[in-house]
Amino acid sequence: MRTNSLRARLSALWMMLLASGAATGLLLYGLYGQSTAVQVAEAEVAVTRGCREIIDRVAGRKGPLPPGTAPERIVALALEALPGVEGGIWTASGGSVAYAFPTYEGTGPKTDLPEAERPVIAAVTTEALQVEHAVTLRRPNRTQVLVLQGCPLRAYGPDATAWTMIRAHVAEGPSYTRLLVGLGFLAVTVVGAAIFLGRFLIGFSRRIAQLEAALASPLAEAEELPHLQRTGESELDRLVDALNAAGGRLRAARERAVSAERLAAVGRLAADLAHEIRNPIAAMRLKAENALANGEPERAATALKSVIGQIARVDALLRDLLNLTQPRSIARSPVPVGPLLMECAQDHRDLAEARDVRIAVEADSLPPGDDPHLDRAQIVRAVENLILNAIQHSPDGGIVRVEARRVVRDGNVLLSIAVSDSGAGVDPDLRVAIFEPFATARPGGTGLGLAIVREIARAHRGDVTLAPSPAGEGATFLMELPWRPS
Repeated sequence: MRTNSLRARLSALWMMLLASGAATGLLLYGLYGQSTAVQVAEAEVAVTRGCREIIDRVAGRKGPLPPGTAPERIVALALEALPGVEGGIWTASGGSVAYAFPTYEGTGPKTDLPEAERPVIAAVTTEALQVEHAVTLRRPNRTQVLVLQGCPLRAYGPDATAWTMIRAHVAEGPSYTRLLVGLGFLAVTVVGAAIFLGRFLIGFSRRIAQLEAALASPLAEAEELPHLQRTGESELDRLVDALNAAGGRLRAARERAVSAERLAAVGRLAADLAHEIRNPIAAMRLKAENALANGEPERAATALKSVIGQIARVDALLRDLLNLTQPRSIARSPVPVGPLLMECAQDHRDLAEARDVRIAVEADSLPPGDDPHLDRAQIVRAVENLILNAIQHSPDGGIVRVEARRVVRDGNVLLSIAVSDSGAGVDPDLRVAIFEPFATARPGGTGLGLAIVREIARAHRGDVTLAPSPAGEGATFLMELPWRPS
């Protein structure tokens, strides 16, 4: 894909949008992680403060307590100013001595030690006694981080430890809500923009493909721009309108060029035509002068017959020349090709039999019920010229083969008509100019038959060619026409 195409740029924009969304998501998650870290740090500060408060209360640093104050009361007084912090007193010999959770928001005060955390509490307090200073433990899970601290409590007993615990809910609170809102908004905008761009890219590519297919049609191959349908995209429709306008100008210019080419062809043929007509006129003049000079009725009658024959030759020459140079309007309609070829072969059967030449027609491979769109009268004339040319170049006992097939070439469906003879083939010096007017090696031939065939084929947006063949193995003329032009 070229980087300077609109589709490539839009694809790059789409990928940049996805990358930007991913980066923004990671940034939001990072900010949330930082906020979570702050919450955990604040939780550690709270449990450290709670543990210090218990030590100070037991040691009497917060003021004297009434005699006989229960340990649970001491812990409750130490933690009452620390929301969410629970704690107690633990001894290595007796386990839990006191427990309190004064800020518990449930129904009634919570006085029972959380059994799920009992092993962790025992482990932390044991480690604090061993190292003789405070030990902090963090236990994260999916929705919260459990922060627990144990610190030696010498004022209560040699194996006593104060412990505090708090749960930092990382999947709750303002930070988590902001994260969810931010990620939700980001997902909606990025996914929505990606869907919009994706649909636009698909639709744009499909419309471009339709324009490419229309421009690659057989009509475009024939050097004409087809009429393009509007796509519904304003930018593309301006291009479509410009191409349609250019196509109209191209068709008009092509018609003018064809007319000019015909006039130029007439000019180029004028000298050849003068030469071709001069010979029969000279013969007629000589015959007439001899008849007048002799005065015998028999000589005069013979001269008149010769003059009439030469006039017929000139008339045929002029008729073929007019057929070659006049504009051809093609009236297409579905034409059964097999019966058409049989009709052309039958019309020349007598001439072929007179020269002991056989005509074979093969059109069985054509699909039944699907006929090409042709101008029947023009195609009949072209096929007759090819058959007549093949008969005239076939030796006695020879064979003329006429074969029609449906072929697909470069995605285009074509009608292929091949006419072959069994003669000596085309002189190599004549092969290049075989379809030019007056190019003939046959005595008495005008050289206009194959030129007329080429004009008819091109008027159908097709062409006729001389197929390659070894010397002395006959000639095959191949006429290929669009099966159903756009």
